[in-house]
Amino acid sequence: MAERTSSPRARLPLVVLGVDPGTLVTGYGLVTRAAGGTCSLLTEGTIHNHPSRPFPERLRCIFDALAMLIARYRPDEFAIESSYYGKNAQSALKLGQARGVSILAAALSEIPVSEYSPREVKQSVVGNGAASKQQVQYMVRSILRMDRRPMRLDASDAIAVALCHLQRSGMAARGTKTWKDFVTAHPGRVLS
Repeated sequence: MAERTSSPRARLPLVVLGVDPGTLVTGYGLVTRAAGGTCSLLTEGTIHNHPSRPFPERLRCIFDALAMLIARYRPDEFAIESSYYGKNAQSALKLGQARGVSILAAALSEIPVSEYSPREVKQSVVGNGAASKQQVQYMVRSILRMDRRPMRLDASDAIAVALCHLQRSGMAARGTKTWKDFVTAHPGRVLS
């Protein structure tokens, strides 16, 4: 009988690195999901850059910090918030570059990357795509049963991205892509 081994990417608990990119503050959160579906927080924080720092150095700081987190925690998957379209094109371009170096850190470690819109993240975690950052933070704390210690909104947004990914990947594993698909497939599991 041949011994069956699973790849490191298929191990449980599943570890996801969520990132909320920014050129001055980039939030991150590492969340695990155990075999029973329970999620817990490994670590969270922010990567800070000073506005006077040259832009290429800011990008390197983001890349180096995320590469260090990846080397230390060895996440199985990487989830990042996609760009939103604002009125300031220059800001959108800079944010895109911060996203790019963040994704590169994951790609160089051969970690699968998933992207989620801010609206999709809020809908997944809060149930309202127009939720405030404070509402997202409240739900992140509730879902992970966290204490009330201080947490930056950028970090809670990153954790929300990781939770969104875990929810979406869990639904995909069960053959559903949206809540509507899930409700259709499992009408008995919905409370009226």
